[in-house]
Amino acid sequence: MEEVKAKVTDYLDKNDMNPAQIDMEKTCQIFLKEMERGLAAEQSSLAMLPTYIEIERQIPLNKPVIVMDAGGTNFRVATVSFDQDGKSNIENFKLFPMPGVKQQVSKDEFFNIMAGYLDEIIDKSANIGFCFSYPIEIFPNKDGKVLYFSKEIKADEVAGNMIGQNLNAAISSSGNADKKHIILLNDTVATLLAGRADVKGISFDTYIGFILGTGTNCSYIDLNKNITKAKDLDLTKSQIINVESGGFGKAPQGKIDKDFDQSSNCPGMYTFEKMISGAYLGPLCLWTVRTAAKDGLLSKDSSENVKKIKELSTKDVNDFMSYPQGKGGPLSSALKTASQEDLATAYYLIDRLIERAAKLTAINLSAAAIKSGKGHNPCRPVCIVAEGTTFYQLKSLKQRVEYYLKDYLVNENGVFYEIINVENATLIGAAIAGLTN
Repeated sequence: MEEVKAKVTDYLDKNDMNPAQIDMEKTCQIFLKEMERGLAAEQSSLAMLPTYIEIERQIPLNKPVIVMDAGGTNFRVATVSFDQDGKSNIENFKLFPMPGVKQQVSKDEFFNIMAGYLDEIIDKSANIGFCFSYPIEIFPNKDGKVLYFSKEIKADEVAGNMIGQNLNAAISSSGNADKKHIILLNDTVATLLAGRADVKGISFDTYIGFILGTGTNCSYIDLNKNITKAKDLDLTKSQIINVESGGFGKAPQGKIDKDFDQSSNCPGMYTFEKMISGAYLGPLCLWTVRTAAKDGLLSKDSSENVKKIKELSTKDVNDFMSYPQGKGGPLSSALKTASQEDLATAYYLIDRLIERAAKLTAINLSAAAIKSGKGHNPCRPVCIVAEGTTFYQLKSLKQRVEYYLKDYLVNENGVFYEIINVENATLIGAAIAGLTN
């Protein structure tokens, strides 16, 4: 097997796909520079979007807030309050379809449907925390404008409109309630805020919200004085920044990455996401195995069988890495009669791509932690609130991320961290935003 491993390593080296070729320090510094440029409105692959959401204020206790969560094809509503111990109490929870998921809806229909979802809880609070997990531009009044929807949501008229303003108009026109104080935020920001309600006796110096599921993104807290592109900020305060880290365009791509990128629907965009996230990692693994097969790393029979695989999801990759000779997934099935050498070759190729995804993820998190300027006291670490099936369920990914974080962030930079997972993070984070902003 050592010969097989050496063959794979040599192949990845020649194609600039070996994770060992990525310099943590150099790439992290490039990431940090892109962050600084984004905050200064200079040309950058990182959007670095101000959210105008602060975290200094204490969370009011025993005070209910209405929460809304528009994510994917589901729309969740509930009320949330926090008890004397800071524990969240989620009540009146209901799950609805996202407006526009089944058929095209007009602007009025879109907001009237959402207002209707609140009928039974509209009188529970004057405040609403609204986690809106689609591309939005946040304004200083903490309302947000819809930029566009993914293809799953059919609500063309809504693009370019303010969410809170139009939702309030729909609430008022229904005659059920007066206008509400609505705070808009995205899922990464909500994830960050959820860390405040899950302290478990630990005193954190700052928070990072991180999502690695179908896509990837992160948010962190920065000083207002560092956000030079935003005007009229109180320079003594700080706020959460939505990094839009999936757009990082300066990660070291290999030759296979570039070919894979050209085959995608949006070549040249979100190249970082295409190297680490769940929507792309499975297809990238298939592309890599097929390319390696074409280049002679697999036998003729195995190459022909791999060529017949129609698609490979990241879940399929996890199944293969967990049970290379079982489970009946697309890759295991294709290599069912393959030699041990062919099976190991495919395994090593994919294993290295997972290793690289872990290293790049650690670079992303390290840059956010270093940019925050916090976490140098081991008794007050940086709290990384992490969400996403790819991060937690892809075999060995999380452990490898922690290896690189320990080696680079802690040992080399003296920044301490703790990774936590908060159940119902987006609802809890939206509640904290609605209560404290």
